[in-house]
Amino acid sequence: MSAKLANVCYEIRGPALARAKQMEEDGQKIIKLNIGNLATFGLLPPDEIVQDMIRNLPDAAGYTDSKGLFAPRKAIVHYTQEKGIPGVSIDDVYIGNGASELIVMSMQALLNTGDEILLPAPDYPLYTAAVSLSGGTPRHYVCDEATGWLPDLDDIRRKITPNTKGIVVINPNNPTGALYPVEVLREIVEIARVNGLIVFADEIYDKTLYDGETHTSIASLADDVLFITFNGLSKNYRSCGYRAGWMVVSGDKRRAQGYIEGLNILATMRLCSNTPGQLAIQTALGGYQSIKDLVAPGGRLARQRDLAVDLLNQIPGVSCVKPKAALYCFPRLDPAVYPIADDQQFILEMLEETRVLVVQGTGFNWPTPDHFRVVFLPHEDDLREAIGRIARFLEQYRKRHGG
Repeated sequence: MSAKLANVCYEIRGPALARAKQMEEDGQKIIKLNIGNLATFGLLPPDEIVQDMIRNLPDAAGYTDSKGLFAPRKAIVHYTQEKGIPGVSIDDVYIGNGASELIVMSMQALLNTGDEILLPAPDYPLYTAAVSLSGGTPRHYVCDEATGWLPDLDDIRRKITPNTKGIVVINPNNPTGALYPVEVLREIVEIARVNGLIVFADEIYDKTLYDGETHTSIASLADDVLFITFNGLSKNYRSCGYRAGWMVVSGDKRRAQGYIEGLNILATMRLCSNTPGQLAIQTALGGYQSIKDLVAPGGRLARQRDLAVDLLNQIPGVSCVKPKAALYCFPRLDPAVYPIADDQQFILEMLEETRVLVVQGTGFNWPTPDHFRVVFLPHEDDLREAIGRIARFLEQYRKRHGG
């Protein structure tokens, strides 16, 4: 493993995760607010998806087309039509072992040594790892907490160089829970158009929306820019372990034939994605959208989001922008109250004293040690207990440091 990639992996995982595993092996119970693994918290996939997979499993032993089975790819085409993305055919759809595999594939097909990709800060750290693994250089543009974690468009413009090949837009956003308005998306499209950039759009949470918000696919806003859109079943359909994701190529495909050929070669090299996971896609997209019940006012995810934000904002020196989407909060620790030099060590100390595991903000390539990510998937009683423990730890921290 290269030193660069090893460093990226360490930033993602950190010492707290290793320590938490050791503590669990010693019989200690850890409250995990560190990962969006929905099944762990009793959020299970719709039964009709499970039953379809069971019924079709006897016929799922063979390889499929390298891009995936016809029926789920056709269902994805129909979904892009619902989202208003123009000009998508079945040949533009690639099914993968989760969106993660396809994200790495999309970077490997594109990047040469020295090529740059613009990534949000904070980001989902897989992107930084994928760019680095592919020989590229990640350059992070700032998302502004003061505007609800929207991308700083001027910062994006400043960081474009002759080596910039694309820009990643994570909307809805992990780790902040931000949802980008159409006006911001149009500005990003124009930046991409002027500078000849590919837009990589991560929309894995596009149905996990609160307070009646709606999501706009950035690829629906133009047909003269190349878009690579990622989505899947993991979050909206609580099917993380099924590893059923997809990638859609749309927009200006005429000038990207070499890149698309590279994607096709890489898709063929891995033979195909897992067939049972593919079998869940058509039913999921066409069936009852139970995620709407979870995010509606009074729904489980909406209640847990509201509770987590309220409890965090009650802690002195802690502020948390209310997420409009996804499954996460990204609270800020006032540096005047919490003078943290090393947030990995801070999170490790919190784990040792509270048995609560969160992720440090620098693990998401946030530049300063003053944030951490909280997953609000546990039931309300567990959230109260976990955030209560965090509050007591922070109270002691303030006392120790004169706050």
